[in-house]
Amino acid sequence: MTASSSISRTLFAADALLPTGWARNVLLSWNQSGQLIEVLTGVDPQSGEAGEAEDAAKAAGPVIPGMPNLHSHAFQRAFGGLTEFRGQAQDSFWSWRNLMYGFANRMSPEALEAIATWLYLEMLEAGYTSVCEFHYVHHDRGGQPYADDATLSRALLRAAQKTGIGMTLLPVLYQTSGFGGKPPREDQARFIRSTDNMLALLQQLAPACKAQDANLGLAPHSLRAVPPDSLQAAVAGLHAMLPKAPVHIHIAEQTQEVDDCLVWSGQRPVQWLMNHAAVDQRWCLVHATHMTAEEYGSAARSGAVAGICPTTEANLGDGIFDMPLWLQNGGRWGVGSDSHATVNAAEELLMLEYSQRLALRQRNVLGVAGQPQVATAMTLQAVAGGAQAAGRSIAGLAVGQQADFVVLDGEHVALAGLPADSAHAGHVFASHRTSAVAEVWVGGKQRVQAGRHPQHEIAQQAFVRARSQLLRSA
Repeated sequence: MTASSSISRTLFAADALLPTGWARNVLLSWNQSGQLIEVLTGVDPQSGEAGEAEDAAKAAGPVIPGMPNLHSHAFQRAFGGLTEFRGQAQDSFWSWRNLMYGFANRMSPEALEAIATWLYLEMLEAGYTSVCEFHYVHHDRGGQPYADDATLSRALLRAAQKTGIGMTLLPVLYQTSGFGGKPPREDQARFIRSTDNMLALLQQLAPACKAQDANLGLAPHSLRAVPPDSLQAAVAGLHAMLPKAPVHIHIAEQTQEVDDCLVWSGQRPVQWLMNHAAVDQRWCLVHATHMTAEEYGSAARSGAVAGICPTTEANLGDGIFDMPLWLQNGGRWGVGSDSHATVNAAEELLMLEYSQRLALRQRNVLGVAGQPQVATAMTLQAVAGGAQAAGRSIAGLAVGQQADFVVLDGEHVALAGLPADSAHAGHVFASHRTSAVAEVWVGGKQRVQAGRHPQHEIAQQAFVRARSQLLRSA
C-alpha cells in the first residue's frame, strides 16, 4: 500500500516530528473521526509486532505536523500585486488600507467564495492544515445587510468545506473609525455591527460551524474600532454562549496606533488591554509589534498567543516583533498569512527568523535550549501556539490530537540525502520558492497528493475570473 491510499488509517514514517522532537520509525494511527489514537516510535515495519505497521501506508519523506494559520483575511488574496507602487511621498499601512477598503467594497458573496476557495487550497498545498479567518466584510455594498445576515460567513464556511481545510471562523466586531468613539467612515460601512447584532450572528453561525467541525470565536477588530463597553459586552456574551471560544484582536501593529491610544487613554494599546480586559489563554494578540519590555512580560504572562504575520508585517512596513524577549517571558506564538502577500507556512517561518537576524545581527536566533535546530524549534512552537489560538485539537502528532500532518518530498533537491532535521531545515530555508510539500492530510483525510489539491485547476480558474470581475467593477 502507498501513502496515496486515502482509505488507510495508519501511516508509517521513517522520520516524524513529534511534540518531543524528531523520532525514528513512527507509526501513526487514527480513528474514523480523524483523531490520532496511537503514536508509536521505534517500530519495525516488517515485524508485524505493532499491529498494522506491516500494512501501513509508507511516507515518502519526513512527516511534520500541519501548521495552523492563525490570521487570515481571505478576500485580500485577490488584492495581491495591486498596491506595490509608490502612490504618495511616503506610503504606509494607512495608505495601503485606503486602497484595500476600495477593493473590499466591490466584493460579492460569489467572488468571496471563489477567492477563499483558491486561497484555502493554496494554504493546504503550502503546508497549512487549518485557518483562523478574521472576517470583517459582513454586509452588501453601502452597508445594507443581506437577507441572510450570515451570507458572507457562509461563503467562507463553504470554501473551507470544499477544500477540506480546518476552520476557526472569527466574525469581526467593528464599530468606530478611531479611538474615542469616532464615527465610522463611509468606506467602512460594510464592516459595522452593533454588539447585539454580532452576538445574534454568532448564535446563527454556531450550528453551521458545528455541522462541519469548524470552531467559532470572535474578533474585536482593534481598540480603535471597538469602544471599551462594546469590547467587554461582546466578549462576555461570546463566553456565555461558548465558554472556550477564542478571541482575536489586532493590537499595536502600527506606531500611529500606539500614539493615538496614548492621546486617548494615557496608555499604550497592550498596556490598556491588560489593565481593562480579562486576557487569558483564549486570546490571540495579532501583531503586537510595538510593545515595551513591561508589555511583553504582562502579555506573555496572561497566557495569550502572539499572532505573528511576518511576510504581511514586512509588506506593510509594520516593524519587527521582538521574539527573543517574548520567549524569555514564556510567551506562546503562532504564524498567520494575514493579507496573503505570501501563502507558504515555511516562508513565514523563514521571514520570522530572518527578521530577527537583521534586527539583532545574529544567526540562528530562534533555536532554543534543547532544540538548536531553528526550523524544528519554530515549527513546534508555532504549531502549539496556533492550535491554542484556533481553539482546536491540532497541536501536533500526539494521541488525542487531530491527524493533521504534512509529508515532505524526500527526493526534493533541498532535502534529498539529508538527515530528517536538516531536511526539514532545507524545506524552510533552502527550497528557493519551490515546494517540498508532497502530501497534506487533515483529520486523517488526504487533501494534497504529489503537491496538488484535486480541485487545483478548477479553483484557480474561478479565482482568476472573480478577480477580473472585481477589477472591472472599479
